[in-house]
Amino acid sequence: MKLKRRQFLFFSSLSAIGLGFLGCVTRQAGKNTGIAASKAAVPSPTAKNNLLLRFVSVADTGTGDQGQYAVAKAMTNYHSKNLYDLVVLAGDNIYNNGEMEKINAVFERPYAPLLKQGVKFQAALGNHDIRTANGDPQLKYLNFNMKGRYYTFQRDNNVQFFVLDTNTNADWEKQLKWLEQELSASKAPWKIVSGHHPVYASGVYGSNPTFIKTFTPLFQKYGVQLYINGHEHHYERTRSINGTTYLICGGGAGTRPVGRSEWTEYSAEKLSFAAYEVYADRIEISGIGTDNRVFDKGIVQLKSA
Repeated sequence: MKLKRRQFLFFSSLSAIGLGFLGCVTRQAGKNTGIAASKAAVPSPTAKNNLLLRFVSVADTGTGDQGQYAVAKAMTNYHSKNLYDLVVLAGDNIYNNGEMEKINAVFERPYAPLLKQGVKFQAALGNHDIRTANGDPQLKYLNFNMKGRYYTFQRDNNVQFFVLDTNTNADWEKQLKWLEQELSASKAPWKIVSGHHPVYASGVYGSNPTFIKTFTPLFQKYGVQLYINGHEHHYERTRSINGTTYLICGGGAGTRPVGRSEWTEYSAEKLSFAAYEVYADRIEISGIGTDNRVFDKGIVQLKSA
């Protein structure tokens, strides 16, 4: 029997209503009997609804070469599909000697699409950055948003960042006292520290025994879940070490070889950046290459002090 278009639409609507009613009955029956409803019957809400913050990190960027522009393009592509408004820029922002006259070629031009969209870069000083006037010109540069050689900033009440000056000429006594005071006073459930130099690394420079001795007890005591750095020109994510994950994102313009250590969860010699999605109970980390593909996925669990 042929149906006219109006009749067809009418009966189709009745069928959809009936299926919706049956679905409701099924879900209610599951609740009443204590039997879990199937995934098909009750689609779980998307995790994105609970997203607190999305940001990215990159380091060792400021060459102005093809590699930097390729990573910057991938960061822009990621932004077009996954909006974020924060980049943790973990040092060596201007090669080779921190010369501010290069700022257009090594920062403003490659990241122009992100800057135009209001993405905020929060920079740290790397060893190359302090070769000119000890990095002071970069401290004054507005688009690096540095409140000092070391500083803290917060996103809502959930995530607090602590940016360090990890260079050899840093005022370590004063800085470490400041860091402990800020960490102890923080009420943010998520505490993220960034600096240029690694604590744990499997690359050319390797781990820093002094930093392990200095930082790891503080991180454990005050519940720091994540440390982000560069200096090593590779990507490396550790397993949780006493509650802290260490993430190297130094493939922002060039790469060097990397191996593995007993605490390495993933390492790669790749031009890349890292993306982070922060939820109430976890941070999801993605390593993303210049082909726009995710090559590493990791999870950092919330850990209170």
